[in-house]
Amino acid sequence: MSDENTNSPAPSVHYDSGRSIIIRHTVRQGQRERYETWLRQIIQAAAEFPGHQGVHIVRPTEGNDTFEISVRFSSKDDAETWLNSDIRRELVSDISPVLASDEQVDIKSGIDFWFTPPSSSAKQPTRWKQWLITTAVIWPLTMIVPELYRPLFQTVPDLALWGIRHGIIAATVVALVVYLIMPRVVRMVAGWLFR
Repeated sequence: MSDENTNSPAPSVHYDSGRSIIIRHTVRQGQRERYETWLRQIIQAAAEFPGHQGVHIVRPTEGNDTFEISVRFSSKDDAETWLNSDIRRELVSDISPVLASDEQVDIKSGIDFWFTPPSSSAKQPTRWKQWLITTAVIWPLTMIVPELYRPLFQTVPDLALWGIRHGIIAATVVALVVYLIMPRVVRMVAGWLFR
């Protein structure tokens, strides 16, 4: 079992309350079906823990056998509770014979996990690149999302009240960025971002 990286960088100034556990497993050839069954079991087990906010899986491309699983928790304590739980320890022990190497575990705070390259030895991209990518993703959403909600706000005026409207829009933009858009954008521009 891997512990939290003690050499992790200082917390992000952007958002520091949540934690993403990034887990990498390299599966032995011919064992993928067994691993996929196990993966469904451990995802279900993680979902029952306090603070669980979702899972994102990057399956290996052809010629590669490494899975990358990002498990999001609302706080550092919640993430550590899951990592150190008996059920996780038992499940990882069960699948160990199927893995070609020990699992790799990193814990990332805030938005830093978006900008973490697959290799833990690789450098973090410069802050100006992080800023540029984040702005490029959020900028169009701040124009599109309010327009998509306009019919709802006209139908339910209470939701259009100052503060409530902004909260709904902000929550939608952040959810789209964290769970849908940013992971894909970072993979698309990784060659430039980590250069």
